[in-house]
Amino acid sequence: MSLTPSPTLGADFLPALIRAFPAPLLYGLAALLLVMFARGLFVAGRYIASDRDTRTSRRQAFWIRRRWARLSKALGLVTVDRHPTLGQTVVIDGQRRREPAIHVPKIATKCDRYGVRITVRTTPGVGLAEFQRHAEHLAEAWNCTRVSVAVDRPGYLVLRAVRTEPLAAKRTTAPDGSAPADLSVWDLGLDEYAVPAVLRMAEVPGMLVGGLPGKGKSSLINGLLSQLAPSGAVQFAVADGKVYKAEEGDYADVAERLFAFAGANLEEANTLFKRLVQLRRDRAEQIRRTLGVTNMWHLGPTPKWPLVVLVVDEAHTFFRDFRGSDPETKRLAALAQENARLVEELVKMGRAPGFLVILITQKPTGDAIPTAIRDVCPVALSFAQRSTEAAVATLGDNIRKWKDMDPSTMQHPDFVGVAVMAREGHEGFIRVRTPYVAPAYVARIAKATAHLTTDPAHLLAA
Repeated sequence: MSLTPSPTLGADFLPALIRAFPAPLLYGLAALLLVMFARGLFVAGRYIASDRDTRTSRRQAFWIRRRWARLSKALGLVTVDRHPTLGQTVVIDGQRRREPAIHVPKIATKCDRYGVRITVRTTPGVGLAEFQRHAEHLAEAWNCTRVSVAVDRPGYLVLRAVRTEPLAAKRTTAPDGSAPADLSVWDLGLDEYAVPAVLRMAEVPGMLVGGLPGKGKSSLINGLLSQLAPSGAVQFAVADGKVYKAEEGDYADVAERLFAFAGANLEEANTLFKRLVQLRRDRAEQIRRTLGVTNMWHLGPTPKWPLVVLVVDEAHTFFRDFRGSDPETKRLAALAQENARLVEELVKMGRAPGFLVILITQKPTGDAIPTAIRDVCPVALSFAQRSTEAAVATLGDNIRKWKDMDPSTMQHPDFVGVAVMAREGHEGFIRVRTPYVAPAYVARIAKATAHLTTDPAHLLAA
C-alpha cells in the first residue's frame, strides 16, 4: 500500500488558509499583532531604561496584579453576591442552587523606585475600613515594609506598598536665596509617595506645629524662613519662649530679618502681641480704602502690604496657667490670660488683613495651648509625639482612625524631620519628609535680605 501526503499538509496549505479568511479580518489581525508587538517593545524598553530599584518595583507590581484575585479572596476583600440575576431566576428551577458570584475589586498599579502605588475600585461592603484592617497582611503578602491606605476619590482607594521607605531617606536642601514666585504656596518636601508636598498658605491665619524636641520643628521653620525671606512682601516677628534675647536662641541667625522679637519674658511678649493686634485693627480699618478689597489675599501680599508672619515658639510659655495667691503669680497669670486673648484675636481675625500665626510647642494639649486658639488653626502638623493623646491634641480626634499615620509611632531616629498633616482635599492624613536646612544657609539669606526688613505699621502709616 502506497502512502501519499495529504494535500492539506502540503506547501499550499498556508496560502490556502490565508485565502480562506476575508481580507479585512486579516488586516485587523495583522494590526492587532503589530500593536501587541509595539506594546511589548515599549514595556521591555521601559523596564530596561529604569533604574535598579524601579525594575524591582515593576516586578513587584506584576506579581501583585497576577496574584490579586487569589489574595483578595483569602483575606475576604471581596463581595459575595448570593442573589440571582433576573435571567437566572427564569432559567434555574427551584431545586438547583445558584453558586454565589464573587466580585473582586479591580486594581491598577503604578511604580516608582520606592514601591508600588495601587489604585483600588471598591465594591459594596469592602471599603476603607476593610483595607485598613488588612494593611499588615497585604504588606506581608507583597513583601513590603508597610502598606498605607487612603481615599483617592469617591469609589476609589489608593494603597501605597512601600518596599524602600522614602521617608527614611534624609534630605537636605541648599536654598539659593531667590524670591518665591508664589507666596501662597510653601514647599514642604516629599510625601510618602515620593511626590512633592506643598502647603497652601493663602487664607490661613493660624498653623499649629507640635512634636518632641529634636524631631524637626526648628528645621521646618528654617525652611519657611529661607523660602520667604528673599521676598519684601513678607515680614517676620518672633516670640521665642526658650530664650530671653534674640542673640541666644535658634533665631539669632535671622535676627536681622525680624522686624520684632520677644523672649520668654511674659511682659515683653505681651507688648509684642498688643502691637500686632493694633496693627491688625488698623489694617482692618484701612484695607478697603487702601487696597480696594476686604481680603488681602484677593490681590496677594506686596512690599507695601506684606504678609505678617508671627512665629510663637514654645508657645505654652506665654499661655501658662499660673496658680498661686501671691502678687507676682497673679500678675503673671493675668499676663498669660491676656496673651492668650491677644493671640486668639490674631488667629480668628487675621486672615483678611494678612496675618499668619505659627504656634510651635512640644505640648499641644489644652492646658498648654488654649483650645480657643488651637481649634481655630486651619493647618496642623505634628512631628513625632510621645503618645496618641498628644497627636490628637495637635491633629484632632480623627487621627485615631488612621493608626498607620499616628505620630506616636514615629519615634525612631529615621523619622526625624517627618511630619504628619491632613491631606488637602481628601480624607485622612499624609506624612511628609521635610528637608534639613543648615543654619548657615538661613543666616546667609537673612543677612543678604536684611535690607528688606521693615515694620508693617510704618508702611501702613506711610
